[in-house]
Amino acid sequence: MGSLLAAFPAQAQESVNVVINENGTEHTETIDLPISMTYPLDSLLNDWKAKTYIDLSKDCSTSTINPTFSDSIYIDRLSRMPVIMEMPYNDIVRKFIDTYTIRLRNQVSFMLSACNFYMPIFEEALDAYNLPLELKYLPIIESALNPSAVSRAGATGLWQFMLTTGKLYGLESNSLVDERRDPIKATWAAARYLKDMYNIYKDWNLVIAAYNCGPGNVNKAIRRAGGKTDYWAIYNYLPRETRGYVPAFIAANYVMTYYCKHNICPMETNIPQATDTVQVSRNLHFEQIADICHIPLEEIKSLNPQYKRNIVPGNSKPYTLRLPTEAISSFIDNQDTIYNHRSTELFKNRRTVASVGTRSKATAGDGELTYYKIKQGDTLGTIARKFGVSVRQLRSWNGLRNNNIRAGRRLKIYK
Repeated sequence: MGSLLAAFPAQAQESVNVVINENGTEHTETIDLPISMTYPLDSLLNDWKAKTYIDLSKDCSTSTINPTFSDSIYIDRLSRMPVIMEMPYNDIVRKFIDTYTIRLRNQVSFMLSACNFYMPIFEEALDAYNLPLELKYLPIIESALNPSAVSRAGATGLWQFMLTTGKLYGLESNSLVDERRDPIKATWAAARYLKDMYNIYKDWNLVIAAYNCGPGNVNKAIRRAGGKTDYWAIYNYLPRETRGYVPAFIAANYVMTYYCKHNICPMETNIPQATDTVQVSRNLHFEQIADICHIPLEEIKSLNPQYKRNIVPGNSKPYTLRLPTEAISSFIDNQDTIYNHRSTELFKNRRTVASVGTRSKATAGDGELTYYKIKQGDTLGTIARKFGVSVRQLRSWNGLRNNNIRAGRRLKIYK
């Protein structure tokens, strides 16, 4: 682990310079890297799944030296990949391939191993919607396969859904639940979104661009390019980060296919244990499960990342809880014990409170309510003595800020 982390620079690079050929002239342009390409390796390894199932103590054959290849070899390799989506080669794509295979070699090694956690989920949803399976590498660009990733703009999860887009595709977000963090639900939502975008653009590179910067920005770029609907024709009219997004996606597909050619190997990965789900129809805290079922709290959190505060709000509606398979029967057999365990301590929100600033027969505690009409010369002191109450009570019952009263007013008095 020490050698891997030491090989990574302390400050992540956030842009690359590329040489653009335009109308026979060359100029250098700075392109923003997708944020996933700026994550330090140690932040990716902080995920519970990574810490538990990726074994950094077992050395692999990843070398620090990246072989150099000619453009013709890159062109040939890209053409041989079994994909539907167009993946052309140019200097910009080459720059992103170099970024992955040189500066981000250790991140690629991590992502190759993390694929064991997530690729079966991605492939199942993409296949169900008859989408190109190469889209399974989109979360590499979006989140570097980090389920806890949150962008500066607030995009969240493996697929980096914005809040409004997530809700449009059925992902619940509130103070306790954020289904954008749920790998399974977010993947199926992403598949529906990608299919909808393809029905609009009929071009996968434009779909990828729209996934990054939104269809509004893509439509604006198409208009500025005179109605052209080719990604490379509208390239100069797209936001800076999106200009690098499609090249980065092509590079990600390349490196996840040809990593061996660049002396990169996956980190050692153990197979995660099987899990299953139960329905929860009462409020439940992860600590209640951990205490009674003897499951590490971090494991429960990792299996259920959609619950932001470690609380399943089952009182509002039934929710799904994922647990290790061997813990399912223990949970079912001990449900009442689990729900009651430390419930007063863990759920402190009160269901009712006494009203403030109002009085009633029940709350006054001083008997029946009567009214007294103030006469000329009366004071609160004389009225209080007459009815056997205190001046403070008179002021409280009638909302008086001082002792000034006027003749003719009716005072509430509890006797």
